[in-house]
Amino acid sequence: MRSFVYQSAPARVIFGAGSLDKLPDEIQKLGASKALVLSTPEQRQSGVDVVVRLHARAAGLFDRAVMHVPIETAEAARAEAKRLGADCCVAVGGGSTTGLAKAIALVSSLPILAVPTTYAGSEMTPIWGITEGGRKSTGRDLRVLPKTVLYDPCLTLTMPAMLSATSGMNSIAHCVEALYAQEANPIISLMAEEGIRAFAESLPVVVKEPANLEARSQALYAAWLGGMVLGAVGMALHHKLCHTLGGTYNLPHAETHTVVLPHAVAYNAEAAPEAMSRIARALGAGSAAEGLYHLALRLGAPTSLAALGLKAGDLDQAADLAVQNPYYNPRPVTRDGIRALLQNAWEGRRP
Repeated sequence: MRSFVYQSAPARVIFGAGSLDKLPDEIQKLGASKALVLSTPEQRQSGVDVVVRLHARAAGLFDRAVMHVPIETAEAARAEAKRLGADCCVAVGGGSTTGLAKAIALVSSLPILAVPTTYAGSEMTPIWGITEGGRKSTGRDLRVLPKTVLYDPCLTLTMPAMLSATSGMNSIAHCVEALYAQEANPIISLMAEEGIRAFAESLPVVVKEPANLEARSQALYAAWLGGMVLGAVGMALHHKLCHTLGGTYNLPHAETHTVVLPHAVAYNAEAAPEAMSRIARALGAGSAAEGLYHLALRLGAPTSLAALGLKAGDLDQAADLAVQNPYYNPRPVTRDGIRALLQNAWEGRRP
């Protein structure tokens, strides 16, 4: 007989082409009037466009968001929000930008309005992460959960094909681990399986036809599901490994998830048979690990840690770090097992 706990996160979601037009009204609904707009340097123009759109409701633009939210960047953004007297943050971009908004909210409780332009999913979670001294710390706090999320697939049309592929694989990882999470429940499992299915159907089309708005919309819908499950249940070994590799060796976030995922799933296969069956079914594959690896190949995404710049000499240290304070995992985490997993991922072996 099953038993579970399900609790939904309080967030307002507006989905559809042209949703960005509603941003000024959504800021007003929050009772805010001075929004600090956040972006990465690469997406500065998107940030500028939002500042222009908001007009008098924009306090300014901070365009220095970077991967893994270095503490120095977080402190600079916090200082800028305070200097400008901002009463909310508008995060335009992917996980790096949303993560920076969360770093501000963590110490100020400023409400966040997120405008995702990738499939990262961070916008639907109360999870924050900050990197300091080469180590990434994460936590959960409802203060950092965006109050409103505007999903406008038109904003993803310019996302490069490869970023679309790896960002989508990153979101698939949220869905995969939700299926064998310690807090797994029937509602989240339905969302997770549907998210994997929608990505498996849409990502190949997005990569082949980047301007296909229907495929972009389907992928963004899948990303919303990925964010929902990430925010609702805990993650496991795969995310621990990616946080370790990203925070310590500054590897690219989405690409690291793409490479590690099939190997983490292979590691857990025998310990979570029901989850593996659902993953394989959603992918239309014979096995979960092989299906994920083949999807990455089909998308032209990286399949080895070596290709991402990790050195062979780093694997021992990475294994040591990954077994420290391990996340819950359906299969016991052992140093030898993780070292072998990392070796396979470094070489890009077929699982």
